[in-house]
Amino acid sequence: MKLNRFGSTVAIAMAASLALSACGDDNPTQTDDPTSEAADESPADEGTEDEAGEDDAADETGEETEAAGAELSGTLAGAGASSQDSAMAAWIAGYNQDQPGVTVNYDGVGSGGGREQLLAGAVGFAGSDAYLSPDEHAASQEFCGPGGAISIPVYISPVAIPYNLPGVDTLNLSPSVLAQIFNQQITTWNDPAIAEINPDADLPETEITVVNRSDESGTTENFMEYLSAVAAQDWEYEADKVWPVAGGEAAQGTSGVIEVVGATENAIGYADASAVGALSTALIGVGDEFVAFSPEAAAKVVDASESADTGVEGDLALDLARDTTESGAYPIVLVSYHIVCTTYSDAAQGELVKDFVGYVISEEGQAASAEAAGSAPISEDLRTLAQQSLDAINAG
Repeated sequence: MKLNRFGSTVAIAMAASLALSACGDDNPTQTDDPTSEAADESPADEGTEDEAGEDDAADETGEETEAAGAELSGTLAGAGASSQDSAMAAWIAGYNQDQPGVTVNYDGVGSGGGREQLLAGAVGFAGSDAYLSPDEHAASQEFCGPGGAISIPVYISPVAIPYNLPGVDTLNLSPSVLAQIFNQQITTWNDPAIAEINPDADLPETEITVVNRSDESGTTENFMEYLSAVAAQDWEYEADKVWPVAGGEAAQGTSGVIEVVGATENAIGYADASAVGALSTALIGVGDEFVAFSPEAAAKVVDASESADTGVEGDLALDLARDTTESGAYPIVLVSYHIVCTTYSDAAQGELVKDFVGYVISEEGQAASAEAAGSAPISEDLRTLAQQSLDAINAG
């Protein structure tokens, strides 16, 4: 069943200024080891009657377990998609206003790295631009209980195509031309295929430098899924988190791609739209028109998408309608998830995950990411389903 239309969004207003901390060594699935950092930092509920437990927690951390007006305290570690960096900074800042006793650390190591850390029990949640594969879900059962881990959509954003081409302020790229550029089949900017759809552009006789991700990336997987769906004749590769084409410039993370494109004339890349800054970005062919990215245009694609049939209870993965021809839709879009366990043997960590991700999916949390990163908020229907999945998590 298709999801309902997403509401209007706030335009990009500012870059988030909060620095994200590197993730710690917390193991949210282990409770018997008294030396574990997760056990040391287990939060105490204000309403608990176990005063001895509260005193022990205070002694172990050297801090008060109950901050004024706070219900929870402790440390929550997450890792994963760098596309979420701007949104995550806003989420952490907003959440800390409600829960000043909780420290949330997030390491934007990339979607693949985040999923690996969650499956290893090293973090409480993972940020990922791709939902878990069947093999990954099976592996997650070792650390997340028999229900394994589930994917909850928290962030909807266009994947922009930034380019550095002095003198060319507007660049149209059809699906076929885009695929041929990134497949190293079109190698110069004045190629007839590019010139035909850009009749007013002064295209230089220079070689194209393609910039791709060097790390395992959900953004890469989303971009490849789009190319496979709309330009299969020019893109023979199956979607994967690892870039398959040799000959380009490789860069680490979203910020690395933006840095290389910005510093390299005649370069083109792909990146979460929240990070492109002042770089020019291509308009993408949809039907008979060329469409610029925007949160609203990305939401149109998600609106036309179906739930993925993963067979996992509580999982909210989506199969995106990459090949939509709806007017005004921007088809290169990613839905980024927070991947969480269905069972946390450490009750304190489980409660922190439920509380933090609950803030992220709330209207307040979605408005914060829209302002900081220009993302589209999840719909009310999807928010309801996400909260139901969170409520079903077994914390301890």
